[in-house]
Amino acid sequence: MAGNRYPRTARVNELVREVLGDELERMEDPRLGLTTITGVQVSADLRHADVFYSVLGDEAQHEKTAAALESAKKHLRANLGRQVTMKYLPELHFKEDPAIASGQRVEQILREIHERDAALGITGNGTETPEATEAE
Repeated sequence: MAGNRYPRTARVNELVREVLGDELERMEDPRLGLTTITGVQVSADLRHADVFYSVLGDEAQHEKTAAALESAKKHLRANLGRQVTMKYLPELHFKEDPAIASGQRVEQILREIHERDAALGITGNGTETPEATEAE
């Protein structure tokens, strides 16, 4: 029986993600910016749902988005209740997706390394460019 539980939970997670994502697209709150619901983890008792999201922009945009999601929580939960029949309607807990943030940080570090290497005249394979060698 445990084998049946995971697919059901996965389907519920995906259904909640789709409903919330669609409603987020329809909302006209400018604080949301470019926000994407990346995943949902509904608890086994269906009473809580961690809703993971990503947002493009600087730290100020991230803060605005978090505030917008918090203020829209009741609206989004009510919309979920209208569209999905569940034993319990989960409380929504919005969390910025850590995988997205980590990936963005890695990209930033790589970009800085490439910029530094370009300024020093180092190519992608670790050797100096001919221009850098001639400059010495």
